[in-house]
Amino acid sequence: MNQVSTVSARYSSAQNLLRQFGGILLSFVIVCVIFSVMNERFMTVPNFTNILQQVAVIAIAAFGMTWVILLGEIDLSIGSIIAVAGMVGAQVLALGWGFGPSLAVTLLAGAAMGMLNGVLTAKFLLPSFIVTVATMGIYRGLVSLPTNGAPEMIMDDTWTAIGSDSFMGIPIIIWIVAVLFLVNHILLSRTTFGRRTYLTGGNREAARYSGIKVDKLKIMIFTLSGTMAAVAGILLSSRLYSAQTNAGMSYELDAIAAAVLGGTSLAGGVGTMVGTLIGALIIGVLNNGMNMLSVPYFYQLIVKGLVILIAVWLDVRSKRQKG
Repeated sequence: MNQVSTVSARYSSAQNLLRQFGGILLSFVIVCVIFSVMNERFMTVPNFTNILQQVAVIAIAAFGMTWVILLGEIDLSIGSIIAVAGMVGAQVLALGWGFGPSLAVTLLAGAAMGMLNGVLTAKFLLPSFIVTVATMGIYRGLVSLPTNGAPEMIMDDTWTAIGSDSFMGIPIIIWIVAVLFLVNHILLSRTTFGRRTYLTGGNREAARYSGIKVDKLKIMIFTLSGTMAAVAGILLSSRLYSAQTNAGMSYELDAIAAAVLGGTSLAGGVGTMVGTLIGALIIGVLNNGMNMLSVPYFYQLIVKGLVILIAVWLDVRSKRQKG
């Protein structure tokens, strides 16, 4: 009897999973099939390993972006934070501080930039769109200060090993994505912090009346987003063996696209980390497939912009049907 109950529960869970993510999973399969038909090298194990490594930076940035969007806000500065994080890490390593301290300083720098976004938004009542457009420019300018716009090479073996070595046959960078996904997923779906984020994003006034300190929550979430962007910057610089002043360009677009494609509502209050991860995979497949087909970069931007527009239209359409 217990076995029957267990099988029934698993069947019900699988049904719920398909009902919630069936559409986006189908989209992922369709995109893969299209690129497989257009290029025979697409559907190979080495290429998919490459896609997963490329997706890592976008996925981690998108995890942070998902928190911000769930709150009904936006963070357009994460691409610049990714670049600053890589440069901070490279500069501290060049000072001879070693891997551990350099890692800690880089994460703190990312958290501080995110916190500044949160404070300006929560305490000065400025729209997050305006705040993060401004800080996007400020942070991008700061990247070039130490080297006058030149890249900074990274000579630390441990730092570069993050982006190039493997553990148990799987690239370390993929392990990091898996761990951060689980942490963010559990934090969002199983904790009071996650429930408060959903409630605040869904109805801010109701959240205030229920005793949630909305301003504090907003600052914490922007800080979390900045920290995730710093991790993405560390991974990107480790893969490039250097800190580039133009690193992270348009990554904010990819992160927003991944979150929205995964079902996170731009109005706030609705979304999951599972959806964001699948959305990041779709963006990664699109980037990889278009690169293999030698599609010019400006066409790739157009395609990704259209993808976001379609995802937003579907989100709005769904809300109208429910309302």
